[in-house]
Amino acid sequence: MTLSNPNMPQRQLGTDGPMVGAIGFGAMSFAGFFGAADDEVSLTTLQAAVEAGIDFWDTANIYGMGRSESIIGRYFREVGDPGITLATKASIIPGPPRKFSNDADHLRSELESSLTKLNRSKVELFYAHRRDQSIEIETLAETMAGFIQEGLIDGYGLSEVAPSTIRRAHAVAPVRAVQNEYSLWTRLPELGILQTCDELGVAFVPFSPLARGALGSVVLDPATFSPKDFRSTNPRFTGVNWGYNLERIKAFHAYAESRGTTTTALALAWVLNTGDNLIPIPGTRTPEHLNEWLPALSMEFSEDDFDAIEEILPVGWAYGDRYNDSQSIGPERYC
Repeated sequence: MTLSNPNMPQRQLGTDGPMVGAIGFGAMSFAGFFGAADDEVSLTTLQAAVEAGIDFWDTANIYGMGRSESIIGRYFREVGDPGITLATKASIIPGPPRKFSNDADHLRSELESSLTKLNRSKVELFYAHRRDQSIEIETLAETMAGFIQEGLIDGYGLSEVAPSTIRRAHAVAPVRAVQNEYSLWTRLPELGILQTCDELGVAFVPFSPLARGALGSVVLDPATFSPKDFRSTNPRFTGVNWGYNLERIKAFHAYAESRGTTTTALALAWVLNTGDNLIPIPGTRTPEHLNEWLPALSMEFSEDDFDAIEEILPVGWAYGDRYNDSQSIGPERYC
């Protein structure tokens, strides 16, 4: 079995990493974080990713407590592995209270469990999902280097970290990728993360590049979110904040329409055109939404385009924090 779209533009996953499609796939939605998910539909979504040439898939042990990983493993078992570059993550210990562990024994145990679910003997990329402040980052880098030597992983990454953490880890063992939130409504990485990754030759993997669906082609109505939906208690989707955000989002919809494209494609193209080392991983539960991403690949941006979007969605435009108080535990603050 092979990928069906060899014309997918390629980007390198870190200086020492493989070439992968410019758009990756985030499998968090398979766990029901953004509404009820159907495993059978999830499998058809993975098939749609293969047909689109999307060969960099991202999951985590915490997504549905193994559900997302198991769906990917089932796909490989039933359909085959067409040469997917696979990433998974560990270190979050669900609560309450929520905790984090970068301990070598914990990461090894979680990694081995993930490999079983994924029907893999190794993964190409293994992230520390959050930094455990009780363990020096150099120690974590040494642990990851050990996993590489053992052949359990090809490279390692960090998630929701500060530029200083990247530099310290990279000095011990090269970091292949950093995964932080980045989109037109979350631009914090511009204050050091983008520059550090570019300098060190580290791939930057933006998650939620479509603003958790806020910049998708359908205008969201938070009143329809289920109580289990991650966004139902997220500050940007609740209270007066959503009303203010919606005004800007509708203006962006109108601009996309004036350009003859969709909000989804335009928002994703903006991320892709920010830098050649960015490999965004939008997520979805359906093949239909996945196919809405693809026009972004052929969309070229001029300085006028960036300026026009900046006028509609200026840096810092979003009302409300990107996480509520409980969700914000773990990401490193650096500004």
